[in-house]
Amino acid sequence: MNKQLCQLCHNFLRRGTHSISRGLPKKLPIAGVKNILLVASGKGGVGKSTIATNLSIALSKRCSVGLLDADVFGPSIPLMMNISDVPETNHQKLIIPVDNYNIKCMSMGLLVDKESPVVWRGLMVMQAIRKLLRGVRWGPLDVLVIDMPPGTGDTQLSVTQEIPIQGVVLVTTPQSVAVADCIKGAEMFRKVEVPIVGVVENMSYYMCKDCGKKHHLFGSNLQEKLKGEALRDVRILGELPIKPEISENCDSGTPSVILDSDISDIFDQNCGLSCTFLRASLIINSLFYT
Repeated sequence: MNKQLCQLCHNFLRRGTHSISRGLPKKLPIAGVKNILLVASGKGGVGKSTIATNLSIALSKRCSVGLLDADVFGPSIPLMMNISDVPETNHQKLIIPVDNYNIKCMSMGLLVDKESPVVWRGLMVMQAIRKLLRGVRWGPLDVLVIDMPPGTGDTQLSVTQEIPIQGVVLVTTPQSVAVADCIKGAEMFRKVEVPIVGVVENMSYYMCKDCGKKHHLFGSNLQEKLKGEALRDVRILGELPIKPEISENCDSGTPSVILDSDISDIFDQNCGLSCTFLRASLIINSLFYT
């Protein structure tokens, strides 16, 4: 009986996931935005918003960048990017993003009182996401980085069904429980046909100042843990160390790529790989979809 029940559940889930990308509405680009890059994670608390803010600033050295905080329930970008102004609207009733560090930023955290929780059902979340995508004057931009909420729920489906996406950067920590959810997230993006740029391992190691050695406090061998089908051939973009300064910089609204040359070097390398991936995606799109 248990074996039959397991098989029924397996068949149901398989049918559901295979049908995700079928019968969807046509994806329409955001006016004036050339590329869209997601930063996502399966597990919360792995430092995804930290990666998104620092990657955005690293990218801004090469091109024009916007940063959208798609985490409606727990927005982090206002604090990390040191922005608090209520956005204005133009004559077309489009929201004008708040600019800091030469990055156009938008977040639900700028539209609601920071002490007030957002208590919404799925439909309202989807409407809010659509407003943040379509109701903001993003362009002209070379890259819009979208800081996704953790998981594989309504927001992920709304974003991936609404707009063409060039790629997603996945973020995890070394613990097996975080890697397992990262693999699930990768599988979801594969099913909705979003290319995976690679994985960033946050809190990868601690560099001891006394002995000068790396200590992997939460485990190591990420590549070995990524043996699942979804991430088996995915590139590890970078390994970020455990540094109290990274957290302090986030809390003060000054991303570490501005203050820390070591962290800046890691993100510059990550940024170069992302740019290469985005350029390749643009070439492919121009060949097959124009």
